[in-house]
Amino acid sequence: MVNKSIIILAAGAGTRMKSKLPKVLHKISGKPMLYYSIKEALELSDDVTVVLFHQAQKVQQQMEKFFDGINYVIQDHENYPGTGGAVMGITPKYEKVLVLNGDMPLIQADELKKFDLDATIVMSVLELQNADGYGRVIIENGNVKKIVEQKDASQSELAVTTANAGIYQFDTKFLLESLPKLSNNNAQKEYYITDLVEMAINQGKVLKPLIVNEENFKGVNSKLDLSESEVIHQNRIKREFLKQGVIMRLPDTIYIEEGVIIEGESIIENGVSLLGNSKIVNSHIKTNTVIEDAILIDSDAGPMARVRPGSEIIGTHLGNFVETKKAKLNGVKAGHLTYLGDCEIDEGTNIGCGTITCNYDGINKYKTIIGKNVFVGSDTQFVAPVNIEDDVLIGAGSTVTGDVKKGELYLTRSKAKKIDGYFYKHFGNKK
Repeated sequence: MVNKSIIILAAGAGTRMKSKLPKVLHKISGKPMLYYSIKEALELSDDVTVVLFHQAQKVQQQMEKFFDGINYVIQDHENYPGTGGAVMGITPKYEKVLVLNGDMPLIQADELKKFDLDATIVMSVLELQNADGYGRVIIENGNVKKIVEQKDASQSELAVTTANAGIYQFDTKFLLESLPKLSNNNAQKEYYITDLVEMAINQGKVLKPLIVNEENFKGVNSKLDLSESEVIHQNRIKREFLKQGVIMRLPDTIYIEEGVIIEGESIIENGVSLLGNSKIVNSHIKTNTVIEDAILIDSDAGPMARVRPGSEIIGTHLGNFVETKKAKLNGVKAGHLTYLGDCEIDEGTNIGCGTITCNYDGINKYKTIIGKNVFVGSDTQFVAPVNIEDDVLIGAGSTVTGDVKKGELYLTRSKAKKIDGYFYKHFGNKK
Protein backbone atom coordinates (compact mmCIF):
# COMPACT_ATOMS: atom_id res chain seq x y z
CA MET A 1 0.00 0.00 0.00
CA VAL A 2 1.37 3.41 -1.01
CA ASN A 3 2.05 5.89 1.81
CA LYS A 4 -0.23 8.67 0.65
CA SER A 5 -3.50 10.17 1.81
CA ILE A 6 -6.45 10.46 -0.53
CA ILE A 7 -9.20 13.08 -0.53
CA ILE A 8 -12.31 12.43 -2.66
CA LEU A 9 -14.45 15.43 -3.56
CA ALA A 10 -18.15 14.49 -3.43
CA ALA A 11 -19.87 17.62 -2.15
CA GLY A 12 -21.60 18.85 -5.31
CA ALA A 13 -25.30 18.67 -6.11
CA GLY A 14 -24.75 17.85 -9.77
CA THR A 15 -27.50 20.08 -11.16
CA ARG A 16 -26.77 18.99 -14.72
CA MET A 17 -27.93 15.49 -13.80
CA LYS A 18 -31.45 16.97 -13.48
CA SER A 19 -32.22 14.72 -10.53
CA LYS A 20 -33.10 14.94 -6.84
CA LEU A 21 -30.57 12.17 -6.21
CA PRO A 22 -27.04 13.39 -5.38
CA LYS A 23 -24.82 13.04 -8.43
CA VAL A 24 -22.35 10.65 -6.80
CA LEU A 25 -25.18 8.23 -5.91
CA HIS A 26 -26.24 7.68 -9.51
CA LYS A 27 -25.34 4.12 -10.38
CA ILE A 28 -22.90 2.56 -12.79
CA SER A 29 -23.25 -1.24 -13.16
CA GLY A 30 -25.38 -1.42 -10.01
CA LYS A 31 -23.15 0.60 -7.67
CA PRO A 32 -23.12 4.36 -6.90
CA MET A 33 -20.41 6.29 -8.77
CA LEU A 34 -18.71 7.26 -5.52
CA TYR A 35 -18.33 3.57 -4.65
CA TYR A 36 -15.76 3.14 -7.42
CA SER A 37 -13.65 6.14 -6.38
CA ILE A 38 -13.50 4.85 -2.80
CA LYS A 39 -12.86 1.26 -3.88
CA GLU A 40 -9.87 2.24 -6.01
CA ALA A 41 -8.57 4.68 -3.37
CA LEU A 42 -8.49 1.90 -0.78
CA GLU A 43 -6.16 -0.04 -3.06
CA LEU A 44 -3.60 2.74 -2.44
CA SER A 45 -4.22 4.12 1.02
CA ASP A 46 -5.57 3.52 4.51
CA ASP A 47 -6.24 7.26 4.90
CA VAL A 48 -9.22 8.06 2.67
CA THR A 49 -11.35 11.15 3.30
CA VAL A 50 -14.60 11.88 1.47
CA VAL A 51 -15.77 15.50 1.37
CA LEU A 52 -19.56 15.86 1.43
CA PHE A 53 -22.12 18.65 1.48
CA HIS A 54 -25.22 18.15 -0.70
CA GLN A 55 -27.42 15.51 1.03
CA ALA A 56 -24.32 14.54 3.00
CA GLN A 57 -26.09 12.18 5.41
CA LYS A 58 -27.69 10.23 2.59
CA VAL A 59 -24.41 9.88 0.71
CA GLN A 60 -22.53 8.77 3.82
CA GLN A 61 -25.19 6.21 4.74
CA GLN A 62 -25.02 4.69 1.29
CA MET A 63 -21.24 4.41 1.36
CA GLU A 64 -21.22 2.90 4.84
CA LYS A 65 -23.09 -0.08 3.37
CA PHE A 66 -19.93 -0.90 1.40
CA PHE A 67 -16.93 0.47 3.34
CA ASP A 68 -15.59 0.81 6.86
CA GLY A 69 -12.82 3.13 8.06
CA ILE A 70 -13.57 6.02 5.69
CA ASN A 71 -13.27 9.60 7.03
CA TYR A 72 -16.24 11.81 6.14
CA VAL A 73 -16.10 15.60 6.44
CA ILE A 74 -18.70 18.22 5.63
CA GLN A 75 -17.51 21.14 3.51
CA ASP A 76 -18.13 24.61 4.91
CA HIS A 77 -19.86 25.46 1.68
CA GLU A 78 -21.35 28.72 2.90
CA ASN A 79 -17.99 30.27 3.75
CA TYR A 80 -15.61 28.29 1.55
CA PRO A 81 -17.35 27.04 -1.61
CA GLY A 82 -15.47 25.47 -4.52
CA THR A 83 -12.90 22.73 -4.95
CA GLY A 84 -10.29 24.63 -2.94
CA GLY A 85 -12.72 25.13 -0.10
CA ALA A 86 -13.51 21.41 -0.14
CA VAL A 87 -10.00 20.41 0.97
CA MET A 88 -9.71 23.03 3.70
CA GLY A 89 -9.72 21.78 7.26
CA ILE A 90 -8.43 18.30 6.39
CA THR A 91 -5.15 17.11 7.88
CA PRO A 92 -3.76 14.27 5.75
CA LYS A 93 -1.91 11.47 7.50
CA TYR A 94 0.91 11.15 4.97
CA GLU A 95 3.43 13.41 3.22
CA LYS A 96 1.60 13.19 -0.09
CA VAL A 97 -2.11 13.65 -0.73
CA LEU A 98 -3.98 12.66 -3.88
CA VAL A 99 -7.19 14.58 -4.62
CA LEU A 100 -9.80 12.62 -6.59
CA ASN A 101 -13.30 13.39 -7.81
CA GLY A 102 -16.30 11.32 -6.77
CA ASP A 103 -17.83 11.58 -10.24
CA MET A 104 -15.05 9.67 -12.02
CA PRO A 105 -16.33 6.07 -11.74
CA LEU A 106 -13.89 4.70 -14.35
CA ILE A 107 -10.77 5.60 -12.36
CA GLN A 108 -8.37 2.69 -11.75
CA ALA A 109 -5.87 2.15 -8.95
CA ASP A 110 -3.12 0.99 -11.30
CA GLU A 111 -3.11 4.37 -13.00
CA LEU A 112 -3.32 6.29 -9.73
CA LYS A 113 -0.08 4.58 -8.63
CA LYS A 114 1.70 6.43 -11.44
CA PHE A 115 1.32 9.72 -9.53
CA ASP A 116 4.34 8.76 -7.42
CA LEU A 117 6.67 11.33 -8.97
CA ASP A 118 9.11 13.59 -7.14
CA ALA A 119 7.31 16.93 -7.35
CA THR A 120 5.43 19.41 -5.20
CA ILE A 121 2.41 18.86 -7.45
CA VAL A 122 1.76 16.04 -9.89
CA MET A 123 -0.97 17.11 -12.28
CA SER A 124 -2.95 14.73 -14.48
CA VAL A 125 -3.13 15.81 -18.11
CA LEU A 126 -4.79 14.53 -21.28
CA GLU A 127 -3.16 14.51 -24.69
CA LEU A 128 -6.11 15.20 -26.97
CA GLN A 129 -6.55 15.65 -30.68
CA ASN A 130 -8.93 18.50 -29.92
CA ALA A 131 -8.83 20.15 -26.48
CA ASP A 132 -11.80 22.44 -27.10
CA GLY A 133 -13.66 23.05 -23.84
CA TYR A 134 -10.73 22.07 -21.60
CA GLY A 135 -8.32 24.18 -19.62
CA ARG A 136 -4.89 24.06 -21.28
CA VAL A 137 -1.67 22.96 -19.60
CA ILE A 138 1.55 24.53 -20.84
CA ILE A 139 4.56 22.23 -20.39
CA GLU A 140 8.21 23.21 -20.79
CA ASN A 141 11.19 20.89 -20.27
CA GLY A 142 8.97 18.25 -18.70
CA ASN A 143 7.45 20.58 -16.09
CA VAL A 144 4.12 22.37 -15.86
CA LYS A 145 4.73 26.07 -16.42
CA LYS A 146 1.19 27.38 -16.75
CA ILE A 147 -2.46 26.41 -16.75
CA VAL A 148 -5.01 28.58 -18.49
CA GLU A 149 -8.75 28.38 -18.92
CA GLN A 150 -9.94 28.31 -22.52
CA LYS A 151 -11.70 31.67 -22.25
CA ASP A 152 -8.45 33.27 -21.08
CA ALA A 153 -6.11 31.52 -23.55
CA SER A 154 -4.17 33.28 -26.32
CA GLN A 155 -4.23 31.98 -29.89
CA SER A 156 -0.97 30.07 -29.36
CA GLU A 157 -2.29 28.61 -26.12
CA LEU A 158 -5.53 27.53 -27.78
CA ALA A 159 -3.44 25.50 -30.20
CA VAL A 160 -2.11 23.42 -27.27
CA THR A 161 -3.86 20.04 -27.02
CA THR A 162 -2.62 19.14 -23.53
CA ALA A 163 -5.59 19.50 -21.18
CA ASN A 164 -6.17 19.42 -17.44
CA ALA A 165 -7.67 16.05 -16.38
CA GLY A 166 -8.62 17.35 -12.92
CA ILE A 167 -6.73 15.00 -10.57
CA TYR A 168 -3.79 16.27 -8.47
CA GLN A 169 -1.22 14.95 -6.05
CA PHE A 170 0.16 17.53 -3.61
CA ASP A 171 3.03 17.64 -1.22
CA THR A 172 1.04 17.78 2.02
CA LYS A 173 3.22 20.48 3.59
CA PHE A 174 2.75 22.74 0.56
CA LEU A 175 -1.00 22.07 0.52
CA LEU A 176 -1.52 22.96 4.17
CA GLU A 177 0.61 26.09 3.91
CA SER A 178 -1.06 27.27 0.71
CA LEU A 179 -4.76 26.65 1.37
CA PRO A 180 -5.10 29.68 3.72
CA LYS A 181 -3.70 31.86 0.92
CA LEU A 182 -6.43 30.96 -1.58
CA SER A 183 -8.71 33.77 -2.67
CA ASN A 184 -12.27 33.75 -3.94
CA ASN A 185 -11.73 36.90 -5.97
CA ASN A 186 -13.38 35.55 -9.11
CA ALA A 187 -16.72 35.65 -10.89
CA GLN A 188 -18.04 32.59 -9.05
CA LYS A 189 -16.78 33.76 -5.63
CA GLU A 190 -15.36 30.28 -5.07
CA TYR A 191 -12.02 28.89 -3.91
CA TYR A 192 -10.40 26.88 -6.69
CA ILE A 193 -7.89 24.06 -6.28
CA THR A 194 -6.38 25.06 -9.64
CA ASP A 195 -5.15 28.29 -8.01
CA LEU A 196 -2.76 26.13 -5.99
CA VAL A 197 -1.08 25.14 -9.25
CA GLU A 198 -0.53 28.77 -10.20
CA MET A 199 0.70 29.48 -6.68
CA ALA A 200 3.27 26.67 -6.89
CA ILE A 201 4.48 27.88 -10.30
CA ASN A 202 4.97 31.41 -8.94
CA GLN A 203 7.00 29.97 -6.05
CA GLY A 204 9.26 28.07 -8.43
CA LYS A 205 8.11 24.68 -7.18
CA VAL A 206 8.47 21.54 -9.29
CA LEU A 207 5.21 20.59 -11.02
CA LYS A 208 5.19 17.39 -13.04
CA PRO A 209 2.54 16.52 -15.64
CA LEU A 210 1.28 12.94 -15.75
CA ILE A 211 -0.32 11.91 -19.01
CA VAL A 212 -3.33 9.74 -18.17
CA ASN A 213 -5.83 7.59 -20.04
CA GLU A 214 -8.78 9.74 -21.10
CA GLU A 215 -11.26 6.89 -20.62
CA ASN A 216 -10.24 6.31 -16.99
CA PHE A 217 -10.56 10.00 -16.14
CA LYS A 218 -13.95 10.53 -17.77
CA GLY A 219 -16.14 12.69 -15.52
CA VAL A 220 -19.90 12.25 -15.25
CA ASN A 221 -21.90 15.48 -15.30
CA SER A 222 -25.09 14.42 -17.08
CA LYS A 223 -27.30 11.40 -17.73
CA LEU A 224 -25.62 11.13 -21.12
CA ASP A 225 -22.20 10.92 -19.45
CA LEU A 226 -23.63 8.36 -17.04
CA SER A 227 -24.87 6.18 -19.88
CA GLU A 228 -21.60 6.40 -21.80
CA SER A 229 -19.57 5.57 -18.69
CA GLU A 230 -21.72 2.56 -17.91
CA VAL A 231 -21.14 1.15 -21.41
CA ILE A 232 -17.38 1.44 -20.84
CA HIS A 233 -17.65 -0.14 -17.40
CA GLN A 234 -19.83 -2.97 -18.69
CA ASN A 235 -17.31 -3.73 -21.41
CA ARG A 236 -14.57 -3.94 -18.77
CA ILE A 237 -16.58 -6.36 -16.65
CA LYS A 238 -17.46 -8.61 -19.59
CA ARG A 239 -13.95 -8.51 -21.03
CA GLU A 240 -12.53 -9.91 -17.79
CA PHE A 241 -15.07 -12.74 -17.67
CA LEU A 242 -14.43 -13.59 -21.32
CA LYS A 243 -10.70 -13.80 -20.57
CA GLN A 244 -11.52 -16.23 -17.75
CA GLY A 245 -13.30 -18.58 -20.17
CA VAL A 246 -16.94 -17.57 -19.86
CA ILE A 247 -18.88 -17.90 -23.12
CA MET A 248 -21.12 -14.95 -23.99
CA ARG A 249 -23.54 -14.72 -26.87
CA LEU A 250 -23.77 -11.13 -28.17
CA PRO A 251 -21.98 -9.58 -25.16
CA ASP A 252 -23.24 -6.08 -25.99
CA THR A 253 -26.77 -7.21 -25.07
CA ILE A 254 -25.75 -8.65 -21.68
CA TYR A 255 -25.81 -6.63 -18.43
CA ILE A 256 -23.60 -7.71 -15.52
CA GLU A 257 -23.40 -5.70 -12.30
CA GLU A 258 -20.35 -5.02 -10.17
CA GLY A 259 -20.09 -7.81 -7.59
CA VAL A 260 -21.30 -10.67 -9.81
CA ILE A 261 -19.12 -13.79 -9.85
CA ILE A 262 -18.99 -16.17 -12.81
CA GLU A 263 -16.84 -19.29 -12.58
CA GLY A 264 -16.11 -22.43 -14.55
CA GLU A 265 -17.42 -23.16 -18.03
CA SER A 266 -20.50 -20.99 -17.88
CA ILE A 267 -22.55 -19.77 -20.84
CA ILE A 268 -24.36 -16.44 -20.77
CA GLU A 269 -26.76 -15.89 -23.67
CA ASN A 270 -27.99 -12.64 -25.17
CA GLY A 271 -30.28 -10.33 -23.19
CA VAL A 272 -29.32 -11.79 -19.79
CA SER A 273 -29.12 -9.56 -16.69
CA LEU A 274 -26.93 -10.67 -13.77
CA LEU A 275 -27.60 -8.42 -10.78
CA GLY A 276 -26.33 -7.76 -7.28
CA ASN A 277 -24.00 -10.35 -5.79
CA SER A 278 -25.11 -13.27 -7.92
CA LYS A 279 -22.76 -16.22 -8.35
CA ILE A 280 -22.85 -18.39 -11.47
CA VAL A 281 -20.79 -21.59 -11.51
CA ASN A 282 -20.67 -24.02 -14.45
CA SER A 283 -24.15 -22.94 -15.47
CA HIS A 284 -26.01 -21.98 -18.63
CA ILE A 285 -28.09 -18.81 -18.40
CA LYS A 286 -30.36 -18.57 -21.42
CA THR A 287 -31.80 -15.65 -23.37
CA ASN A 288 -33.50 -12.80 -21.47
CA THR A 289 -33.16 -14.41 -18.05
CA VAL A 290 -32.71 -12.24 -14.93
CA ILE A 291 -30.62 -13.48 -11.99
CA GLU A 292 -30.55 -11.27 -8.88
CA ASP A 293 -28.57 -11.91 -5.68
CA ALA A 294 -28.79 -15.64 -6.28
CA ILE A 295 -26.48 -18.64 -6.65
CA LEU A 296 -26.60 -21.08 -9.57
CA ILE A 297 -24.26 -24.06 -9.62
CA ASP A 298 -24.26 -26.76 -12.32
CA SER A 299 -27.66 -25.53 -13.46
CA ASP A 300 -29.46 -23.92 -16.37
CA ALA A 301 -32.11 -21.23 -16.36
CA GLY A 302 -34.34 -19.79 -19.05
CA PRO A 303 -35.00 -18.57 -21.57
CA MET A 304 -36.95 -15.82 -19.81
CA ALA A 305 -36.59 -17.16 -16.29
CA ARG A 306 -36.31 -14.98 -13.21
CA VAL A 307 -34.22 -16.05 -10.23
CA ARG A 308 -34.83 -13.61 -7.40
CA PRO A 309 -32.82 -12.83 -4.24
CA GLY A 310 -32.02 -15.59 -1.80
CA SER A 311 -32.34 -18.42 -4.30
CA GLU A 312 -29.75 -21.23 -4.27
CA ILE A 313 -30.09 -23.37 -7.38
CA ILE A 314 -27.87 -26.47 -7.60
CA GLY A 315 -27.93 -29.14 -10.31
CA THR A 316 -31.32 -27.87 -11.41
CA HIS A 317 -33.17 -27.10 -14.65
CA LEU A 318 -35.33 -23.97 -14.66
CA GLY A 319 -37.17 -23.51 -17.94
CA ASN A 320 -38.95 -20.59 -19.58
CA PHE A 321 -41.12 -18.37 -17.41
CA VAL A 322 -40.02 -20.00 -14.16
CA GLU A 323 -39.61 -17.64 -11.20
CA THR A 324 -37.95 -18.42 -7.89
CA LYS A 325 -37.55 -16.39 -4.69
CA LYS A 326 -35.70 -17.60 -1.58
CA ALA A 327 -35.83 -21.06 -3.13
CA LYS A 328 -33.30 -23.78 -2.34
CA LEU A 329 -33.46 -26.26 -5.19
CA ASN A 330 -31.15 -29.26 -5.37
CA GLY A 331 -31.39 -31.51 -8.44
CA VAL A 332 -34.86 -30.30 -9.44
CA LYS A 333 -36.61 -29.96 -12.80
CA ALA A 334 -39.07 -27.09 -13.27
CA GLY A 335 -39.68 -26.79 -17.00
CA HIS A 336 -42.00 -23.85 -17.41
CA LEU A 337 -44.59 -21.38 -16.11
CA THR A 338 -43.95 -21.90 -12.41
CA TYR A 339 -43.49 -19.80 -9.26
CA LEU A 340 -41.36 -21.28 -6.48
CA GLY A 341 -41.05 -18.92 -3.52
CA ASP A 342 -39.88 -19.55 0.06
CA CYS A 343 -39.31 -23.23 -0.54
CA GLU A 344 -36.85 -26.10 -0.29
CA ILE A 345 -37.07 -28.84 -2.93
CA ASP A 346 -34.77 -31.86 -3.01
CA GLU A 347 -33.22 -33.97 -5.77
CA GLY A 348 -35.16 -36.03 -8.28
CA THR A 349 -38.28 -33.92 -7.93
CA ASN A 350 -40.18 -32.78 -11.04
CA ILE A 351 -42.31 -29.64 -10.85
CA GLY A 352 -45.15 -29.60 -13.36
CA CYS A 353 -46.17 -26.63 -15.49
CA GLY A 354 -48.22 -23.99 -13.70
CA THR A 355 -47.16 -24.99 -10.18
CA ILE A 356 -47.28 -22.28 -7.52
CA THR A 357 -46.06 -22.17 -3.93
CA CYS A 358 -48.67 -19.96 -2.25
CA ASN A 359 -46.28 -18.47 0.30
CA TYR A 360 -48.01 -15.23 1.32
CA ASP A 361 -51.32 -14.70 3.13
CA GLY A 362 -51.17 -10.91 2.95
CA ILE A 363 -49.42 -10.61 6.30
CA ASN A 364 -46.77 -13.32 6.64
CA LYS A 365 -44.62 -15.51 4.41
CA TYR A 366 -44.67 -19.29 4.82
CA LYS A 367 -42.45 -22.12 3.62
CA THR A 368 -43.02 -25.11 1.39
CA ILE A 369 -40.73 -28.11 1.84
CA ILE A 370 -40.72 -30.83 -0.82
CA GLY A 371 -38.57 -33.94 -0.48
CA LYS A 372 -36.85 -36.25 -2.95
CA ASN A 373 -38.38 -37.95 -5.99
CA VAL A 374 -41.66 -36.07 -5.79
CA PHE A 375 -43.68 -35.80 -8.99
CA VAL A 376 -45.82 -32.68 -9.00
CA GLY A 377 -48.54 -32.62 -11.64
CA SER A 378 -49.35 -29.50 -13.64
CA ASP A 379 -51.43 -26.67 -12.19
CA THR A 380 -50.70 -27.54 -8.56
CA GLN A 381 -50.88 -25.02 -5.73
CA PHE A 382 -49.04 -25.60 -2.46
CA VAL A 383 -50.71 -23.49 0.25
CA ALA A 384 -47.83 -23.02 2.68
CA PRO A 385 -46.81 -24.03 5.23
CA VAL A 386 -46.75 -27.60 3.92
CA ASN A 387 -44.24 -30.46 4.09
CA ILE A 388 -44.20 -32.99 1.27
CA GLU A 389 -42.12 -36.06 2.11
CA ASP A 390 -40.10 -38.21 -0.33
CA ASP A 391 -41.60 -40.39 -3.06
CA VAL A 392 -44.91 -38.54 -3.34
CA LEU A 393 -47.18 -38.10 -6.37
CA ILE A 394 -49.28 -34.92 -6.56
CA GLY A 395 -52.08 -35.17 -9.09
CA ALA A 396 -52.49 -32.44 -11.67
CA GLY A 397 -54.78 -29.60 -10.66
CA SER A 398 -54.43 -30.26 -6.93
CA THR A 399 -54.51 -27.65 -4.17
CA VAL A 400 -52.28 -28.96 -1.39
CA THR A 401 -53.28 -27.57 1.99
CA GLY A 402 -51.62 -30.05 4.33
CA ASP A 403 -48.61 -32.30 4.75
CA VAL A 404 -48.22 -35.39 2.56
CA LYS A 405 -46.55 -38.56 3.82
CA LYS A 406 -43.97 -40.65 2.02
CA GLY A 407 -45.31 -42.81 -0.79
CA GLU A 408 -48.77 -41.18 -0.93
CA LEU A 409 -50.78 -39.92 -3.91
CA TYR A 410 -52.44 -36.58 -3.22
CA LEU A 411 -55.51 -35.57 -5.28
CA THR A 412 -58.07 -32.81 -4.90
CA ARG A 413 -59.83 -33.01 -8.26
CA SER A 414 -63.61 -33.18 -8.28
CA LYS A 415 -65.27 -36.19 -9.91
CA ALA A 416 -65.81 -35.59 -13.64
CA LYS A 417 -69.40 -34.96 -14.76
CA LYS A 418 -70.84 -35.19 -18.30
CA ILE A 419 -74.24 -33.94 -19.46
CA ASP A 420 -75.21 -35.16 -22.88
CA GLY A 421 -76.40 -32.49 -25.37
CA TYR A 422 -75.88 -29.55 -23.00
CA PHE A 423 -74.09 -27.47 -25.66
CA TYR A 424 -77.23 -27.35 -27.78
CA LYS A 425 -79.44 -26.64 -24.80
CA HIS A 426 -77.23 -23.68 -23.85
CA PHE A 427 -76.53 -22.18 -27.28
CA GLY A 428 -79.32 -23.64 -29.35
CA ASN A 429 -78.98 -25.75 -32.47
CA LYS A 430 -77.10 -23.53 -34.91
CA LYS A 431 -77.43 -25.89 -37.88
